[in-house]
Amino acid sequence: MDLTSPAFWAALGSIIWVNILLSGDNAVVIALAARALPAHQQKKAIFWGSAAAIVMRIVLTIVAARLLQLPFLKIVGALALLYIGVDLLREDDDGDDDGVGKGQGGMLAAIRTILVADLVMSLDNVLAVAAAANGDVPLLVIGLAVSIPLIIFGSTLLLRVMERFPLIVTAGAALLGFLAGEMLMTDPAVVERFGELPHAVINTAGAIGAALVVGIGMLLQRRAAKERTE
Repeated sequence: MDLTSPAFWAALGSIIWVNILLSGDNAVVIALAARALPAHQQKKAIFWGSAAAIVMRIVLTIVAARLLQLPFLKIVGALALLYIGVDLLREDDDGDDDGVGKGQGGMLAAIRTILVADLVMSLDNVLAVAAAANGDVPLLVIGLAVSIPLIIFGSTLLLRVMERFPLIVTAGAALLGFLAGEMLMTDPAVVERFGELPHAVINTAGAIGAALVVGIGMLLQRRAAKERTE
């Protein structure tokens, strides 16, 4: 596509805008995963996690249409999100040392969490990005690459807010649970068995997922606190 063409810039703007709108939950999980690291590693984890996630999203977008037709894929993704949400809450309880003792392994674990969560949460988002790109892969790559600094900024801002208001960590984990419930109810295997479910049912499943993540996470936090006092 001609770089001087208005159509090119319109399509590029659409990709960037759609990616920003659909990456709010990704920014949350990036901030959640990086918050327990030492301050000097947080920015590195956010940068490399975001960059790797964007590269993975480009690959996902290219094969998105076929990928989302696979039955049980969203169910597996939903279970992975539930686990990540609970694990992030559990790690929040272990973060009293402000990252002391967490080295390179901790940063790699945070990047791994970012990648897995972004992979799962991007399954639906990539279709909208693919539609905006209209099959133009170079345009897709440019648009998603330009989005990286914006996602990093959002994640860094959320990280600072989480440090001041720890309750946001619980809210972020609940968001992952909610997305997991929604994802499970929209899996092709579920739709084939029960048909297209009403939004009320999907939202209820999301609420149950959120409650499940927060409930299990808080239970594990209390259990860990009790073990420390014994």
